[in-house]
Amino acid sequence: MRVLVVAAPLLGHVFPLMPLALALRDAGHDVVVATGGEALRVRESGLPVEDVVPANVRFGRIALRIVLAHPFVARREMLGSGRLDFVSRLFSAVGDAMVGPLRAFSEQWRPDVVVHEPLAAAGSALGLPSVIHDVSLFDGVDLTAAVGARMKAGVRSPVTILRTAPKSLAEFLGGKPLRFVPYSGDGELPAWLAEPSGRPRILVSRSTAPGPGSGRMMAAVARAAGQVDAEFVLVRPERADGLPENVRTVGWVPIPRVLPLCDGIVHHGGAGSLLGALAAGVPQLVEPGPGDRTVHATILSGRGAGLAARPEEVTPALLTRLVEDSKLQRAAGEVRDEIAGMPSPAEVADRWESFLPAGGSSGV
Repeated sequence: MRVLVVAAPLLGHVFPLMPLALALRDAGHDVVVATGGEALRVRESGLPVEDVVPANVRFGRIALRIVLAHPFVARREMLGSGRLDFVSRLFSAVGDAMVGPLRAFSEQWRPDVVVHEPLAAAGSALGLPSVIHDVSLFDGVDLTAAVGARMKAGVRSPVTILRTAPKSLAEFLGGKPLRFVPYSGDGELPAWLAEPSGRPRILVSRSTAPGPGSGRMMAAVARAAGQVDAEFVLVRPERADGLPENVRTVGWVPIPRVLPLCDGIVHHGGAGSLLGALAAGVPQLVEPGPGDRTVHATILSGRGAGLAARPEEVTPALLTRLVEDSKLQRAAGEVRDEIAGMPSPAEVADRWESFLPAGGSSGV
């Protein structure tokens, strides 16, 4: 079977799809990944990758147009209360730009089915059976519907949706479970990071997408770190000078390989970081924010597997609790075990045809 995997042109959107894409290839299916921009980096996986994003498509420019045209929508988004208004405007514009190249490639390659992440709604506008691959704790059906409603091209209901959210955090209607497996491509760890530090280690990361205030959480942690008995590792900090002696810095590293070596993680609330830490059983401190980040922070803290705080709320006591609270550790371990019990990408790939109802009618 020919499977076309479609993702928006961002690493955080294409990486979560790669374990299933690779498993489908290993199961004997023909797989092509269609994306663009920085996400073209997944060519290093060995899978064929088609660039379907015009060169003039830039998230920053599109976002600025939305901010200028709809300032109240943008303000609600930054406060974490925008729901899907800003996101649907942003990704529908990207989706409309992707539809033409996607259709041209599809007519040439003739895929049997399309697998796409929720915000790559262009994948459901090709007149082919489509499968939504959830990548967060937000309902992928709602995300695709919101983006598709604003697109010029009509979108088609999926034949099914693959749910990566463990049920103890988000129980959606319909769909098939799929174990979240972290993916970050190739990369080596510094020797010192691959070894125990002799005290609790807290990883501190930030979004790969630039935006207002994207480094505030990391800066707040760095200010408080000197009063905490732990080693802090800042990933891609905006500044690396004047840090306490227990704070170290690294450039880009494969986070899935680092997490098992950590006792806690502080991050921006993005889906990849959140699900990766859950899969590793590592307690999290999450910053509520734009997009799905406030939803993630609320669900995570409600489950007891992590904490939610804004930069101004970060204190040495809060960071100490992150690595010493046995309740956080126990809840994180429970969710890790729950994720481990979900069907793996290889298991789903082995039963792939059973996920696709004959005729492509909606199976959600």
